Amino acid sequence: MAQPSSSAELEALDARIDAWLAMQLEDNPVVVAVERDTESGDRRWFVRVHGEQKEVFTIWFHLRQRTLHYETYMMPAPEENHAALYEQLLRRNTKLYGAAFAIGVEDAIFLVGQLDNTAVTEDELDRVLGSLYQWVEQFFRPAMRIGYAGRFTG
Repeated sequence: MAQPSSSAELEALDARIDAWLAMQLEDNPVVVAVERDTESGDRRWFVRVHGEQKEVFTIWFHLRQRTLHYETYMMPAPEENHAALYEQLLRRNTKLYGAAFAIGVEDAIFLVGQLDNTAVTEDELDRVLGSLYQWVEQFFRPAMRIGYAGRFTG
């Protein structure tokens, strides 16, 4: 298990993530907004991303004492074909690196992952952002077609 980060280490990671997100907002055309959670006291950021298959989605980054947790909302709970959708997503999990499909609040589908705080670098943050973007773009429509098949026919 990862050792807890000291206050100084957390402050340095916080500054590193802030600087990286500012750079993404300026240079990365898919990043359209970055907000910082200032109400909860947590070290949490919301990154609004513009996609093609899923027009807009948000990636949450939450810096904790041992890990940087990240997640994005993929889709609401399926209306139909639950078993087929869950099977498809579980099979896809075997091909993902650093994140996995999960069932969250109200049975919605999320992509979630985490990094040990010692692994938080600009390159790893780039990989996480790029991977989540790619997987939402790649899997959103097929998942919707399974979980909401009745809306795509007729």
